[in-house]
Amino acid sequence: MALVVLTGGARCGKSSVAQTLAAKSPGDVSVAVFGAAATDDEMAERVRRHQEDRPDEWTTVEAADSVEWTERVRDGILIVDCVGSLLARVMDEVLVDMTSNTTARAGYDSLPDGYTAEVERRFVPILGWITRRLDDTIVVTNEVGEGVIPPYPSGRVFRDVLGRGNRALVDRSDSAYLVVAGRCFDLHALPQEVWWPR
Repeated sequence: MALVVLTGGARCGKSSVAQTLAAKSPGDVSVAVFGAAATDDEMAERVRRHQEDRPDEWTTVEAADSVEWTERVRDGILIVDCVGSLLARVMDEVLVDMTSNTTARAGYDSLPDGYTAEVERRFVPILGWITRRLDDTIVVTNEVGEGVIPPYPSGRVFRDVLGRGNRALVDRSDSAYLVVAGRCFDLHALPQEVWWPR
């Protein structure tokens, strides 16, 4: 079993790198997707383009919620695309459960007490399931924290939880890359510690 992590900013080519890598490997390929529903024409076009980019013989596992998809993943190579969307799904589910508001979304300006802890309680085990798979897994995730501190609470929760999750995934990975403009920087080749130049 090998775990490969691909992180980077939006539209940097992470998914293309993941698909190219999976296509080079023998065996069945499944792609777990967590994106938003196609609520408008532009989003529908995005979903269509992603679907067309994947070979017809690959299996797409569309997550109805943050957990059930793991029961439908077949043996073979798995692409998780992407962990940021997975976390957003977890955040929405937690908000609905904690507020009993079925239309709640985590973009709200205020969050219930204990919200962050509950998000992490649900999110961390899913990452654990991903890292413990017996077959090869390619994880696509979003690099966060390079901009300003988000002005709203849910943005800060997303940044903090995903940042910690990314570190845990990279720590457990066999290889990890930062993707910038379609180019891959090997994160395992970079130092984890820095020293004073003497």
